[in-house]
Amino acid sequence: MSDRDNDDDVLMVDDDEGSSEENKYLLFHTGAEIYGIGIMHVTDIIELQKITAVPDMPDYIKGVINLRGKVIPVMDLRLRFRMEPRLYDDRTCIIIINVDTMSIGLIVDTVSEVRDIPEKEIDPPPEFKSEHAVERYISGLGKVEGEVKILLDVNKLLMHEDRDYISSMDEARV
Repeated sequence: MSDRDNDDDVLMVDDDEGSSEENKYLLFHTGAEIYGIGIMHVTDIIELQKITAVPDMPDYIKGVINLRGKVIPVMDLRLRFRMEPRLYDDRTCIIIINVDTMSIGLIVDTVSEVRDIPEKEIDPPPEFKSEHAVERYISGLGKVEGEVKILLDVNKLLMHEDRDYISSMDEARV
């Protein structure tokens, strides 16, 4: 990662590490847990900024932001995971990720660090019967220094209906 860009309040993710990104994860806090997203999906980490609400969206889609001229939908992960809402503060960040061909922002409590988690240190996700819990978004459980980090599958964070909502926002802008 590079240093904070003072003009845009953006933390850029370097792309020059190539294949070594495969086992790197951006770790962040949401609620009491630490989650991770594969760094190859992360394009930016930005400070919380003005979010423009869009009518008729699920409650966890907070609206859209304008990032360097591009309109990006923003999802609050606390609400997506059915956690209690929390007031945003100066540590609240938006992680911009690419899912398929879409960019989306994820609101998280705080961003921690980028860690290398070797594949041998990642266990498969637990198999629970519940369809309503965060486990359906889990790609694996990473073991780091005796602690477990919940690794998310970014492709499962957006359900088909979410993709339809986001596509309709794109079509409305054209």
